[in-house]
Amino acid sequence: MFSLDRGWLYGGRAVPGCTDPGFDDSGFERVTIPHANRTFPWHGFDDEEYQFVSVYRRHFTLPELPDKRRVFVDFEGVMTAASVTLNGETLGEHRGGYTPFSFEISGRVRWGEDNVLAVEVDSTEREDIPPFGGNVDYLTFGGIYRGVALRTVPDTFIENVFAKPADVLGEDRRVEVRCFLKGRDAPRAPSRLTAELRDGARTVASVSREVKPGDGDSAWDLILDEIGPVELWDTENPKLYDVVVRLQQGGERPDEYVARVGFREARFTPEGFYLNGNHLKLRGLNRHQTYPYVGGAMPARVQRRDALILKNELKCNVVRTSHYPQSRHFLDCCDEVGLLVFEEIPGWQHIGDGGWKDLACRDVEAMIRRDWNRPSIILWGVRINESQDDHDFYERTNRIAHELDDSRQTSGVRYFFDSEKLEDVFGMNDFDPDFIAPPRHPLYLNTEFAGHTFPTKPIDNAERTQEHALRHARVHEMLGADDRFAGGIGWCAFDYNTHANFGSGDRVCYHGVSDIFRIAKPAAGFYRSQCDPQEEIVLEPGFHWSVGDQSDYGGHGEGAIFSNCDRLVVYVAGERLAELFPDRQRFGNLAHPPFFFSELSGTAPWRRGWGELRIEGYLGDEMAVSRTLSSKGADGRFGVEPDDTELLGDGIDATRVVLRVTDEFGAPRPFATGAVTLEIEGPGEIVGENPFALFGGVGAVWVRTTEAEGTIVLRAKHPVLGTREVRLQVARVPSDTV
Repeated sequence: MFSLDRGWLYGGRAVPGCTDPGFDDSGFERVTIPHANRTFPWHGFDDEEYQFVSVYRRHFTLPELPDKRRVFVDFEGVMTAASVTLNGETLGEHRGGYTPFSFEISGRVRWGEDNVLAVEVDSTEREDIPPFGGNVDYLTFGGIYRGVALRTVPDTFIENVFAKPADVLGEDRRVEVRCFLKGRDAPRAPSRLTAELRDGARTVASVSREVKPGDGDSAWDLILDEIGPVELWDTENPKLYDVVVRLQQGGERPDEYVARVGFREARFTPEGFYLNGNHLKLRGLNRHQTYPYVGGAMPARVQRRDALILKNELKCNVVRTSHYPQSRHFLDCCDEVGLLVFEEIPGWQHIGDGGWKDLACRDVEAMIRRDWNRPSIILWGVRINESQDDHDFYERTNRIAHELDDSRQTSGVRYFFDSEKLEDVFGMNDFDPDFIAPPRHPLYLNTEFAGHTFPTKPIDNAERTQEHALRHARVHEMLGADDRFAGGIGWCAFDYNTHANFGSGDRVCYHGVSDIFRIAKPAAGFYRSQCDPQEEIVLEPGFHWSVGDQSDYGGHGEGAIFSNCDRLVVYVAGERLAELFPDRQRFGNLAHPPFFFSELSGTAPWRRGWGELRIEGYLGDEMAVSRTLSSKGADGRFGVEPDDTELLGDGIDATRVVLRVTDEFGAPRPFATGAVTLEIEGPGEIVGENPFALFGGVGAVWVRTTEAEGTIVLRAKHPVLGTREVRLQVARVPSDTV
């Protein structure tokens, strides 16, 4: 395998002849993959500016290999259609931006000579390609935004492996390994197929058999049994094993395929969801894969960070990949940290013609064949999000899923209750803020709520940001009251860019519990508070500290605090105000109900003069955590916080750098402003706006490395609070490209 992620030439808009081998590309921009065909401000831009046909070119020389090998070029994702040529010869077109595709170039590549791989990328919203054809509430952006590689294999090779753990809770636990072989010619020598189950370097079990593959495709089954006790994969202990399959053909170098698996049983039942025989109420959020500035064109580290945020910061146990298959790097991290996944095909309400449906069915197959070994994935989403019923179409998508993978259930997401249920699990977007309807079907999962019915910006007043958080809390309270609900996946994790006919007039849907930069709003505090105190002690006010931000000066309502403590003690200006306890009367079905100040109980702090607000959280008799909110009404600190301080100098790696204004105690200042000026030195570049105007007192840029080692120095200057500096170490990366 040779990476092709470095060394591309980007020419902008395609022109006649731009894919010809002799075309003059000396003026093209040198770029690395992933790449966006255009970069934008984080909001307020026109999406039609990325909807054009662009051209990418890649020169490479493939070294002579000691034995005869077949060669494929593999694309992980190109948005939205890709027409690919090699040395001026057309390889084909792939339509669809979310699934991988490959072309064989064995008879076309020039060994030891310069080759030109050219890709014309059509990033327009073509009606013949899902999800397009109707209104779509998200942007797709454009470019070669996922990785590219050259793969060399023998004449007969392992094309894919489905390693399916079976009977994992019984005595006959095993791994059923189906090996998919592709052959160009019938092997002249005997062939042997071997599978091993490995725990790190230790071989747990192995099996071998002779095979006689012929021309074309074939599938062969191996059973890894008598494996003895194993560690189960679950949300708290996501234990992973490797299944290593080798095809040995005579004295040739063996072909090898590695599939990472976990032993787990995941089932939706009329009594809820069960993981490894244990009832688990699902609590999660939907995720769009796009980021500010570059859409989906972020590298592995950044994609993985979203899974870490969902699991470790938002304390979710499930995520839905709304509304398309997402980056393998994101899913890799879900496997590794124990974040369950509901993965679905591309689409949003619209169902197209027969050709469109054929592509959607192809997407079902491509999604499953790419991800069927992942223990994190518990549902295949085989219905276009919020579409009308289409019996024949959805009978077909379900059949494809069940034939490919009989170990997982299917689901589909709709917004009306009298929809035909062809999937195993009835997915429902129920946005009623006051009452979640009882399940009308067995195996029921609430797949969206809150979100677009109550968009909330970081700069909104205290009443709205608190109500936003409480709407999420109320839904999870209602879902917790009935075991027939498998759980709920809120809309949504992060704000996202959208079309002009959606969102808030600036091409952003402010539906997230975190903003577009992945920075928490108060609603994130609710999700965070639902974890066990042994994991983390949480105390998050659902408001910012102000005396005059309620509808009536001084306030008449409640102040919510999200915490997993047993009790809270509140002080204002050093004077003890109240002792608060979880509100189990209204939120008794939550693991950790919110706490409330109340006008009725006389504990509203804005009625007791003015001063610093200090909240102490207790577990038993011991204080476990304390938070202080300033009464000064002044910006106190300016912080510059990178997610990572060690990067790879491959021209691809990147990390987020958060810009944040707080009070003197570190609490948010949601009305803080200021244009932050950025300067960078060393082997890196800024992805984002410079200067950056803070929004809600926060914001972020990303720092991407260049193809060099050294130290990146990033300086950020706030017009009032001064300059901060961070240093990032960049390690040299040997060339892995051709």
